[in-house]
Amino acid sequence: HPLAVLGRRMPWSEIEASLAPLFARKARMGKSREDADMFGPTLVVAAGGVSRAGRPRLPIRLMVSLLYLKHAFNESDESVVERWSENVVWQLFSGM
Repeated sequence: HPLAVLGRRMPWSEIEASLAPLFARKARMGKSREDADMFGPTLVVAAGGVSRAGRPRLPIRLMVSLLYLKHAFNESDESVVERWSENVVWQLFSGM
């Protein structure tokens, strides 16, 4: 199948290496504000650091392959995920 051949010829490691820094969790500086408690005014930093909230990210190869399949087959977000779950060749293309 053409997608199986393309999946083997794509430079997945180079694609992942170039996109990984863009999707890395970045530290936020936060905002300092003045707050008052029972000991008097204090300086508080809110929303700083690296958040660990949320589910773990999906593999970059899966996300890139879904974007490619969406574009190549003119699918919507919902329909590309539905077709991906039913199509073994699409799953092979995405490395699953």
